[in-house]
Amino acid sequence: VQLQAFGGGLVQAGGSLRLSCADSGRTSSNNAVGWFRQAPGKEREFVSAISWRGGSTLYTDSVKGRFTISRDNAKNMVYLQMTSLKPEDTAVYYCARSRFSYGSSRQGDFNLWGQGTLVTVSS
Repeated sequence: VQLQAFGGGLVQAGGSLRLSCADSGRTSSNNAVGWFRQAPGKEREFVSAISWRGGSTLYTDSVKGRFTISRDNAKNMVYLQMTSLKPEDTAVYYCARSRFSYGSSRQGDFNLWGQGTLVTVSS
């Protein structure tokens, strides 16, 4: 497994979680990384992305101001800090590596996907 997301769990509405994405297949990183999520019965959707240097970030509108993406290239780790969680944030969250150095919201730009981690937000 090259990409693995972890850190999910059950949290009450208004709570926080930090997801982590470990890239075990690389000794250096020049690719953007993104987070996506898939709620039950819904299609997978973009959540956030970060460029390879970490200087550029993207967020879907519904998480702006609540989620923060970051990365530590020395550790080959990408994080998604989630605060003020809402029941509608409940989903399986996936991290994915882009083919490009810049981040985007297009799933087709991401060619390596990790297994997901479940986030459940109770009301």
